[in-house]
Amino acid sequence: MEIAVLACGCFWGPEIKFSRLDGIYKTEVGYCGGNTSKTSYQEVCEGNTNHAEVVKLEFDPKIITYEKILDYFFEIHDPTTLNSQGLDFGTQYRSEIFYINDEQKNIAKRIIEKYNKKLSGKVVTELSQIKNYCTAEEYHQKYLEKR
Repeated sequence: MEIAVLACGCFWGPEIKFSRLDGIYKTEVGYCGGNTSKTSYQEVCEGNTNHAEVVKLEFDPKIITYEKILDYFFEIHDPTTLNSQGLDFGTQYRSEIFYINDEQKNIAKRIIEKYNKKLSGKVVTELSQIKNYCTAEEYHQKYLEKR
């Protein structure tokens, strides 16, 4: 199994869409790219942590390739809007691919270039090494317990 971590707006919709693909065995919503290793929904929404809402995917590369996952990523969201998707606005809703190794980085660069050419140079999708990933469920639960 391999891992992909993708930010394409509010994570609930993309999680459902990715979970329907053959070869995706597990999905998890979370936050990535922020300044701290732990955060909460409230902190992310306040816009001070620099985390993006992400979907973490466990997939079998013999059934679905990382490249196919990235093609689907570009199909299910608008990679030309900065820090927003639909009616959701804020840096946590940015378009970003978080890579785990150089192979993923190189594939992602190639796919971003492909879609940037297709979309007349308007792609704003960022490419970053995975940093400070944390699950949303754990922190949502902690947040709810504090209330």
